[in-house]
Amino acid sequence: MASSNFVDYVKIYCRSGKGGPGSKHLYRDKLTQKGGPDGGDGGRGGHIILRGSKNHWTLIHLKYARHIHAEDGDGGSRSRSFGKEGEDKVIEVPCGTVVYDAETGEYLCDIKDDGQEVIIFPGGRGGRGNWHFRTATNQTPRFAQPGEMGIEKTIILQLKVLADVGLVGFPNAGKSTLLSVVSAAKPEIANYPFTTLVPNLGIVSYRDTRSFVMADIPGIIEGASEGRGLGLRFLRHIERNSILLFMIPADCDDIQKEHDILLNELQQYNPELVDKQRILAITKCDLLDDELMEEIKTLVPKDIQTVFISSLTGLGIMELKDLIWTEINKESNKVVEITHQPMHIAYKEVEEEEEEEEDEDEDDDLSQYKGIGWDEL
Repeated sequence: MASSNFVDYVKIYCRSGKGGPGSKHLYRDKLTQKGGPDGGDGGRGGHIILRGSKNHWTLIHLKYARHIHAEDGDGGSRSRSFGKEGEDKVIEVPCGTVVYDAETGEYLCDIKDDGQEVIIFPGGRGGRGNWHFRTATNQTPRFAQPGEMGIEKTIILQLKVLADVGLVGFPNAGKSTLLSVVSAAKPEIANYPFTTLVPNLGIVSYRDTRSFVMADIPGIIEGASEGRGLGLRFLRHIERNSILLFMIPADCDDIQKEHDILLNELQQYNPELVDKQRILAITKCDLLDDELMEEIKTLVPKDIQTVFISSLTGLGIMELKDLIWTEINKESNKVVEITHQPMHIAYKEVEEEEEEEEDEDEDDDLSQYKGIGWDEL
């Protein structure tokens, strides 16, 4: 999918249905002049429901449908007839979608499984008809309950990609190259920073037809947790990963320093990411001879499992797969439960500015066609 079609942030306005009013009808027919109250209840307003769907993997289908209204309930009628309930509005979202209140940044819910449904905003209750209010001292009540108002609120939908392994590293660390070698994914690869602009997923084949999912996100730079580079926007995509694969090239100046910077950025973004199991891969080892490799082994961090690999020659790739498979199948790494932090206002503003820039770019692309009739195209 083109990078412009990868949408992982959407703000939409939702309004659940208003409940129908109760009826204040008094029964009358040709034989009965004063039959008493028989007004029915109003129908419930429609709910706003979020449903997880494996048929979607981005939020692009909601990018241009930002006003979602459920149907209002109908009013009650005579003979204690209930009003029709308003039709629910179901919003299908990809698995891994997190919902926030756009005004306060408060976390609302998380859609993780296919078919999972959450009533995000319930419809208003229908009003009770006058039949409910009859008493011995008021046998003909001429009033009924109005319907309850629906809920109007703007929400933010964020997608957090589901994968077993997340690749973490600076730009040009070899993340996309590794993904293209071990899976059928075809990410863009070039010799300049920030080649990867959107997350890429690949299914990695392992022994005996087994497999696991690997996620590549854009490179992280120092200060990413404060909004520098692209890291702030895409760091959320590694929150659900079972393990993290740190990737540092063998030709970097200081392996320990780069490892500490990456770890610090994850901690600043979400402290729970530091508790995930980590593996360190030293990439581009085809540039090293045996003597240099032995020297670099003394410089890598001692508290993390390290593998020396080369995506070009295949060095260490199978060893890396074995280590990843062992780690993702440990019981301690299988359950990935994270605490969703409230969305910070500054972070929300960054997302909205990027979204507005994308809309302006699309308007510029279409401006050349303004005033041109269909026959001229």
